[in-house]
Amino acid sequence: MEKIQNYINGKFVAPKAGNYFDNIEPSKGVAYSLIPDSQTEDVEAAIAAAQAAFPSWSGLSIEERGDWMMKLSEGIAARMTEFVEAESRDNGKPIKLAEHVDIPRAISNFKFFATGVQHYASESHEMVGVGINYTLRKPLGVVGCISPWNLPLYLFSWKIAPAMATGNCVVAKPSEVTPYTAYLLCKVMEDINFPKGVLNIVHGYGHTAGDAIVRHELTKAISFTGGTTTGQTIAKIAAPMFKKLSLELGGKNPNIIFDDCDFDEMLSTTIRSSFANQGQICLCGSRIFVQKGIYDRFKTEFVAKIKNAKVSYPTDPKAQLGAVVSKSHMEKVLSYIELAKDEGGTILAGGHQVKLEAPYDQGFYIAPTIIEGLKFDCRTNQEEIFGPVVTITPFETEEEVLMMANSTQYGLSATIWTNDLKRAHRMANDIEAGIVWINAWLVRDLRTPFGGTKSSGVGREGGWEAMKFFTEPKNVFVKY
Repeated sequence: MEKIQNYINGKFVAPKAGNYFDNIEPSKGVAYSLIPDSQTEDVEAAIAAAQAAFPSWSGLSIEERGDWMMKLSEGIAARMTEFVEAESRDNGKPIKLAEHVDIPRAISNFKFFATGVQHYASESHEMVGVGINYTLRKPLGVVGCISPWNLPLYLFSWKIAPAMATGNCVVAKPSEVTPYTAYLLCKVMEDINFPKGVLNIVHGYGHTAGDAIVRHELTKAISFTGGTTTGQTIAKIAAPMFKKLSLELGGKNPNIIFDDCDFDEMLSTTIRSSFANQGQICLCGSRIFVQKGIYDRFKTEFVAKIKNAKVSYPTDPKAQLGAVVSKSHMEKVLSYIELAKDEGGTILAGGHQVKLEAPYDQGFYIAPTIIEGLKFDCRTNQEEIFGPVVTITPFETEEEVLMMANSTQYGLSATIWTNDLKRAHRMANDIEAGIVWINAWLVRDLRTPFGGTKSSGVGREGGWEAMKFFTEPKNVFVKY
């Protein structure tokens, strides 16, 4: 069985203690590779390498750093098929999703920040007759990036690309559930002779390797995407050390459908926003609120289409949903379906594990599930499930649906379907969310700020926001 390796100071290295744990293939439920169980000493080596590399990397011109990052982008593109197959196998998602979303977006992330940093300008403020202030933005030094399992390379590159573009050196930990494409990225670095120590990748568990990255005195910033509870733990450690923090956490996003919407477009998009990547996207609209005038029509057509959705192994070209990421996650999602029943919900579609034929008979498959009849403030409607499960709830007025939509601790994203322009702007203004889509879902411009409010996180990623996060502003005054 293949052993994944850490990548420290430009070399593949085994964990110092020599311990590994299984990498499970979700579609089959069996191990197919081994993951380093890295500890503090592995993180220490990675941080030392990053610290040593920082003067030379930060000393390069932005064009030179951009050229190296373009080579990374081109290296992923050259291995496109290998990356797509690895992402699908590691995560359980349909191969066509990895082919059209995950890997192309990772390629774009490196391209965007490689070129974007060349157009990033700071400020100057003239004091008439006195002098001028100008702002320098300096790289922080060594930064820690910890990414999740749902969009592995996509979100991994979303962090490390702006960190490196702005002159920092990185110690990164991909999710221990989906490490393989980060490992392939190291092979690309080896192919192109990427500067040693600039990007160091340490595999392992969050409570060991991740904790060591967060606690180390030389990591000046932590960028984390994952669960809210883990984000709270990171904040407790990092805040007293005065580290910069970017935390992209959970979501329980409302999908609000008014009866004047373009019904057909709304329905096709709602199917996607509910169950894309098996519902394992922090932006999925898991709470669907439908105005009473079209509620019955929506329920009938939505349920009919979802009952016909094909759950299958990732390489099946007809698969609409693949496996969820792990056995424990499958069990968590199924437990919430049982909770919904206890809370008085009616299962309109799905609600059960799906069993495929061998060799996929031990895979982690769940039928896409629609639940009706729940109170807006019950646990099923308040807690993040992060799987192929949605609830549908009727409403009458703007005021009513706004109250229900804002009732959770989360505030990541929202989708609003209406052809009333004034209503669209009113709702967008009053929804407690960092991202609002009107008559669309998951339309992403890489220049725009990404992040949430309330328990959905702290800070913003993307565009200039990411470059601000990974730099420290310094004001300089010159007297006339």
